[in-house]
Amino acid sequence: MIDVFAKARENERMQQLAAVRELGALPYFRVLEGPTLPVVEMEGARRIMLGSNNYLGLTGDERVKQGALDALHRYGTGITGSRFLNGTLDLHVELEHELAEWLGTEAALVFTTGHQTNVGTLGTILGPADTVVVDSGDHASILDGCILSRAKVRAFRHNRLDRLERTLEKAAADGGGVLVVVDGVFSTEGDVAPLPEIAERCERFGARLMVDEAHALGVLGPRGAGASELLGVEERVDLRMATFSKALASCGGVIAGPAEVIEFLRIQSRPFIFTASAVPAAVGATLSAVRICRSPEGRELFARVLGNARYLHSALSDLGFQVGKPTRLRDGTEIVTPVVPIVVGDEFKALFLWRALYERGVYVNLMVHPAVPPAGALLRTSVMATHDHPTLDKAIAIFAQAKRQHEQEHGSLPGPK
Repeated sequence: MIDVFAKARENERMQQLAAVRELGALPYFRVLEGPTLPVVEMEGARRIMLGSNNYLGLTGDERVKQGALDALHRYGTGITGSRFLNGTLDLHVELEHELAEWLGTEAALVFTTGHQTNVGTLGTILGPADTVVVDSGDHASILDGCILSRAKVRAFRHNRLDRLERTLEKAAADGGGVLVVVDGVFSTEGDVAPLPEIAERCERFGARLMVDEAHALGVLGPRGAGASELLGVEERVDLRMATFSKALASCGGVIAGPAEVIEFLRIQSRPFIFTASAVPAAVGATLSAVRICRSPEGRELFARVLGNARYLHSALSDLGFQVGKPTRLRDGTEIVTPVVPIVVGDEFKALFLWRALYERGVYVNLMVHPAVPPAGALLRTSVMATHDHPTLDKAIAIFAQAKRQHEQEHGSLPGPK
């Protein structure tokens, strides 16, 4: 008989992890010792935080913290039950109403986590007779939902519309329902999906369209309602998903769309029915963050985070890094989202660059396979609306120092394309 624990000893990643730990260069599980602000306390030192999804900086906003405190004092530390049974609060009902209004949909359903939202939606809407078409850059939670559904999965190369069209032709011949699922903003690359062109092809082939707005809600569009709003396709998107752990400074997720579909999920989605409801403080914080986004202040925050993204993107490009290209819209406007990736390629080169930055006081995310394609390692940087230019300038100077050190010790890095 084979020991099921053998993989824990023999896994290649485990061996690599041990080697990196010996080098003192482990980029994961670093310990925060305070709130996620533009500058954080991490492992005994102050470091500029360029690796957080706190896009609007609202985790430190007094109104959001007060929303969490009010919910804590009113409802206690937890609800100890699922939404389906005793775990629905009036706060959930208010939040779902506000989110549906903000996104312009008939209804919305709040889940405990973003991952659970995708798994619970896709695992319920789809079945073995259906086909789901996904972008190769889609978030892992989308793939997990597809696996749960047992639908036929057909993937197309990232943002390649010609490949999407051929994939839809094959999907149409599968004989079941077809759902296309794409990220609005891709979490690693930071680019925006070409949603008008994707919607046109879905309509032509009779497929439904779902957009994951996790990294776009509270960032893109005049209302901050995401990539679908920015690109003018809200009425052509059937389902919109978003998370609360990015711009909304909390934890949770939402699926929004037609009332009959949302009601079906409410009574049929196993991940929704059999997961405990979020702690009240998380719901209260999210509701406060949504109301800030929907106020006139929201537009100022959206503009500020996008301005900071352009500032960092331009500076890193000027330093000679290969950064992700801006997304060009149909009117010629270029969008740089808060996710600004630095492409390195080689995993160990990326690791050593990460360490050089960390030791000098800048924290970023290291992304390696399978989060990115093989030989596609990158450093994922991200900005907040609350970063000021002096802080960003200090980080940029550290990037310049780290780049010089890296190239002296480990060789050149990819330059701008």
